[in-house]
Amino acid sequence: MKRDSFQKRVIPVMVPMPAERPYSYAVPDGARVEPGAILRVPLGPREVAGVAWDGDGEPVAAKKLRVISEVFDCPAVPADMRRFIDWVADYTLSPPGMVARMVLRAPGAFDPEPPTEGLRLTANRPDRMTAARERVLGCVADGQAWTRSGLAHAAGVSLSVVDGLAAQGVFEKVEIPPRPVVAAPDPDFGRAELTPDQGEAASRVREKAAAEHFSVTLIDGVTGSGKTEVYFEAVAAALDRGKQVLILLPEIALTQAFLERFHDRFGAKPAEWHSDIAPRKRERVWRQVAEGQVRVVAGARSALFLPFRELGLIVVDEEHDPAYKQEDRVFYNARDMSVVRGHLGNFPVVLASATPSLESRVNADQGRYERILLPARFADAALPELRAVDMRKAPPARGGFLSPVLIEAMAQTIERKEQALLFLNRRGYAPLTLCRVCGHRFQCPNCSSWLVEHRFRRQLVCHHCGYHEQQPEACPECGTLDHLAACGPGVERIAEEVDRHFPEARTIVLSSDLMGGVKRLRLELEAIAEGEADIVVGTQLVAKGHNFPLMTLVGVVDADLGLANGDPRAAERTFQLLSQVTGRAGRFGKKSTGLLQTYQPEHPVMQALVSGDAETFYEREIAERERAGLPPFGRLAALIVSAATRVEAESHARALRRSAPAASEIEVLGPAEAPLALVAGRHRFRLLVQGPRRADLQAYLRRLIAAAPRPRGSVRVQVDIDPQSFL
Repeated sequence: MKRDSFQKRVIPVMVPMPAERPYSYAVPDGARVEPGAILRVPLGPREVAGVAWDGDGEPVAAKKLRVISEVFDCPAVPADMRRFIDWVADYTLSPPGMVARMVLRAPGAFDPEPPTEGLRLTANRPDRMTAARERVLGCVADGQAWTRSGLAHAAGVSLSVVDGLAAQGVFEKVEIPPRPVVAAPDPDFGRAELTPDQGEAASRVREKAAAEHFSVTLIDGVTGSGKTEVYFEAVAAALDRGKQVLILLPEIALTQAFLERFHDRFGAKPAEWHSDIAPRKRERVWRQVAEGQVRVVAGARSALFLPFRELGLIVVDEEHDPAYKQEDRVFYNARDMSVVRGHLGNFPVVLASATPSLESRVNADQGRYERILLPARFADAALPELRAVDMRKAPPARGGFLSPVLIEAMAQTIERKEQALLFLNRRGYAPLTLCRVCGHRFQCPNCSSWLVEHRFRRQLVCHHCGYHEQQPEACPECGTLDHLAACGPGVERIAEEVDRHFPEARTIVLSSDLMGGVKRLRLELEAIAEGEADIVVGTQLVAKGHNFPLMTLVGVVDADLGLANGDPRAAERTFQLLSQVTGRAGRFGKKSTGLLQTYQPEHPVMQALVSGDAETFYEREIAERERAGLPPFGRLAALIVSAATRVEAESHARALRRSAPAASEIEVLGPAEAPLALVAGRHRFRLLVQGPRRADLQAYLRRLIAAAPRPRGSVRVQVDIDPQSFL
């Protein structure tokens, strides 16, 4: 009897869309589909890639059941990665299909990379020999296969010479398999000479990395203490036991210097994974990671969702960095999810930082993580001497932003042929432009933020939505010419002031919005490292991971900047950022200084930085968090409601608040208009949900959202578990 649709095998398939569960599809006759297989399936009027999921498909009426279109010739998504997708979706309250979408971001990799046609020497010889032919035969004498064009180039001949030899049967056609994206790293290639402290730390992380079970190790070392060399030993141990390794970095700008250090240690570079690599290379990296050919990946937070075949170690460098938090579609913290990934895959995780997050410090204090201390710099290089410059006593000249104390220190540094770094965490020329006559302020039409003047480009730019306009000569409100005033400094304005004081100095401005993008940024960083600049003016881009041999002075232009908001992490982040940026000085043994321009030198953050007493700062911050019931001693979640109109956003936010179930331990605060009330044309309101550490915040939020009216029209609700930003 002929089989009908009801007798077909039905399997669940996770598709990359906001679906709360897998969809059911029929397996074509004769096909074999195992959980984790990557498939092409019909979805509405189009076809998409999906992943065969675990369990049985839900029953579907015959007329609605659709058949899988194709089973890709591709390694399956491993079982631990499928569990990870489900875990992330459950924890972040995101549709699992959207989490799976992050795994399926390289559709060109689902089909095998085709082999290249090559030529290999046979026993035949040409009827006559020429000098050109001799050169070609010399290249292929070892029996290796060559591409036609590669052989011609190597031998220094035209393609016609190669073709002539092929026509006489001197070569046979062979298929050359796809070449590896990177060479295999050698764990024994360039072992570094370690100090006793580093050696002891390396021994402990090697032991952890060689183990076949989950653990988390926090390497807590001052800037320049050799944390990278220590965790490289963990990488070597994982490679020795045949495992793949993922190293997460917070900034693309850090990648180039890191790649070179990795190459020096392992004789080959790791594969890169971040938004700046070309699509074709991304596809090749994805495929070779899935096949197990790529053994080490260094990448941004999204690398966490690569389908590693044999992942055995994750390293999170600069683990405190806010860049690990994604705040789009699926809100997740890559540091925390790395720990989960290690737990589900039963392998070790290493966190490294000179200024660990309070969460990691508390986990170490409570015994969840092992903490390894590196209290001294490599080769006994001294940490910079930090001093607070009281701007009330040593104010800048009229129209300037640099204290005479800092200017004098810069002059002495340049005279010694050393480098100075001025740090200000503001891009552009000025954060606000206004008219001196009528008071008009230039504001983004799509956001509740001022337009930032970028004088180098002669543009006013919104740093939230990207809106920009040409800088006008007259006020658009009153029409007055030449009366527009730049208020406050950005790095471009500080560079202008530096040029007035030091016209002969070579000055470089480093910012993430540099014209020329990442390539230019890397060239600028290389120039600084090679001593081709006297003064560097930069944003937080320069605060971490860079080694500048001649850098002996760091001046923080506005040390108070990060403290001027209601963020409960403001003190922690300011301490971390300023510790990192001042740590750029004196890394190669020269005497160094850090000057912090501040109007509140008595602030605990400034006192901790100047005294070098990080432990007292951490103890104070941890005690305050515990008293307030804030993370890591309590739990937070944010509900961000946005809509095309303010009325819609506020109305739905209030409906959410009314729907909040009663709970003795969980409190719902708000709604309140977000500090950034308008972003990209959408009005925003926020609710904050707070509970004790033991609270099941996710279950509470699910009940709240289920009881609330469904969002209508332009209304959108985003859930942010463990929020890092309160804007």
